[in-house]
Amino acid sequence: MVAPPDNDVLWARGLHHSYGASTALAGVSLGVREGEILAVTGPRGSGKTTLLRCLSAQLAPSEGEVWFNSSPVHTLAARHRERLRLDRFGWIDTQPHLVTELTAGENAALPLLLRGEGGRTARNTAAEWLDRLDVGDCARRRPAQLDQSQRQRVAIARALATTPQVLFADEPTAPLHRADATQVLRTLTTAARSHQITVVLATHDPEAASLADRAVALLDGRRARGGSVSSPDAESRAACSLSV
Repeated sequence: MVAPPDNDVLWARGLHHSYGASTALAGVSLGVREGEILAVTGPRGSGKTTLLRCLSAQLAPSEGEVWFNSSPVHTLAARHRERLRLDRFGWIDTQPHLVTELTAGENAALPLLLRGEGGRTARNTAAEWLDRLDVGDCARRRPAQLDQSQRQRVAIARALATTPQVLFADEPTAPLHRADATQVLRTLTTAARSHQITVVLATHDPEAASLADRAVALLDGRRARGGSVSSPDAESRAACSLSV
């Protein structure tokens, strides 16, 4: 095995994965720099979700390597992958998957409690993130009492509450109306930049991808021709930094 570049917090080489006879990934390689927001784009069925699941240690690729902080992830035992996800990674799914018996505040605090945080600290941290996502007044309600937009915001607060080193977001605004989606995405990217959280964002929405520093495109489980592009917003940020 060859270790990845030092400036890549995540690095994958030659990832392959299939579901039965259906190929999801066919030799995908990429690197993600620390603090970067990377958009993974492509149509439905292009392999975006499978790539994020391999990078986040949820799914072991059938072939290939995944490295995190210069340590191999693809060789870890299941219990060590689970610990890695709890301690270092955050995940936002297309659907919120909240625990129905818990309130919104308890759902947002749950990963902190699982990591061993004290109850008061976990609740206060969760409440701060719920407020940032405009659902602080929902903290005492259970998921069944919330609409879809509120539930998704609670799920995003849950993922951000742990301040993960890497946050994986799989079409996180899919359930939201466009106005809500834009606001939530800007909150997410602003929080990531202010807390130096690396983000890998799967999306088919050009507007969402434009908020990233860089985008890579998938098509039929492979890196699309052209490979990697900087978003217009990223280019604007770079131009501003050069002019200072």
